Amino acid sequence: MHLMRLSRRALLAATTAAASLTSTPPAAAKPHRFRTGFENLTASGYARLSGRRVGIVTNPTGITRDARHIVDVMHADPRVNLTAVFGPEHGFRGTAQAGGSEGRYDDPATGLPVYDTYLKSGQPLADIFTAAPVDTVVFDIQDVGARFYTYIWTLYDCMEAAQLAGKRFVVLDRPNPVTGRAAQGPVLHKEFATFVGRQPVSQAHGMTVAELARLFNGEFLTTPVPLETVLMSGWKRSEFYDASGLPWVPPSPNMPTPDTALVYSGTCLFEGTNLSEGRGTTRPFELLGAEGIDGRWAAAAGELGLPGVHFREAYFAPTFSKFQGKTVGGVQIHVHDRAAYDPVRTGIGLLVTAKRVWSGFAWRADNWIDKLTGSTQVRTAIDAGAAPDEVVAGWQEELAAFRATRREYLLYR
Repeated sequence: MHLMRLSRRALLAATTAAASLTSTPPAAAKPHRFRTGFENLTASGYARLSGRRVGIVTNPTGITRDARHIVDVMHADPRVNLTAVFGPEHGFRGTAQAGGSEGRYDDPATGLPVYDTYLKSGQPLADIFTAAPVDTVVFDIQDVGARFYTYIWTLYDCMEAAQLAGKRFVVLDRPNPVTGRAAQGPVLHKEFATFVGRQPVSQAHGMTVAELARLFNGEFLTTPVPLETVLMSGWKRSEFYDASGLPWVPPSPNMPTPDTALVYSGTCLFEGTNLSEGRGTTRPFELLGAEGIDGRWAAAAGELGLPGVHFREAYFAPTFSKFQGKTVGGVQIHVHDRAAYDPVRTGIGLLVTAKRVWSGFAWRADNWIDKLTGSTQVRTAIDAGAAPDEVVAGWQEELAAFRATRREYLLYR
């Protein structure tokens, strides 16, 4: 097993570009400390794409610093032979709600064919890459740092399909908006694998998409894909999104701000309950509640002494999703110290206190909470009356093992 691991990593090293493109920008351009992978790609004159038929997996977050979409930029540049676009969940232009996509169409702005990748994997997705036709697949989507955010599994599926189809794969890196400081939360057990978690990754992974691509190639893909990564320059693991100077484009309809991303890896767990996770409000995943809940929940959550966060008694009426058109009570999360805040521990604390103060609390009938957390451990511990710290203690051994593996694939300090 050890020799096999070494050979896989040797192959990974041979197929992965080790350094970012950091050419000096044109004299007319104002230099900036931070640059995305796409910015470094353009600074090189698109060297990685020269002579290639290129297809790109992207969505509305694939933008330049001046808020132009990279598909429009590349389509207009004679140095790039961009032939196809591949849209993930929510679609290339981002018009579909959760669990939806835009289907196959021709993009009105560029005339390029847009193919739907959502819920496609393996040979069917490889066949799409072959039919496009492309010889290089590029990935550029802004992630939010949570295992159950589906874009990283679109990345995984596209890497696997590119290998099956004999295509090169290029990842253009973007920042983890909630920092890359640490991996947190439970690690997925393989028997609970779904599109909200294909492989054993922690709930908050603390990685960029280029780092995840290297992890997938080195640890999880049966046969690694020929992978190249175009790295960021000037990004530090301790930085939140606002340090990048980039405009924020919602990666999905219910991820409106970087504040949403900050809490999401913890409060998305409420999708596995009968409480509203705030969909249908202007503060999804920051507002949580249900009919019959009052100020006792905010008070109970506050008594936990969780670092970096306050809980406000709140009332709201979702315009869609759970409790549509009804006034519900609950909490609003206010993070006052981002550096101290632990989103996963906070999410667990809120689940424990919600069950304690509201007699109507219930898990979703399909045990979706097990898919989100990656095992039965969280649900069964909470049902047994465990305190938040006891629940958190239950995944520490697996998390330590993941952190050790993760460390080998990190690209930034």
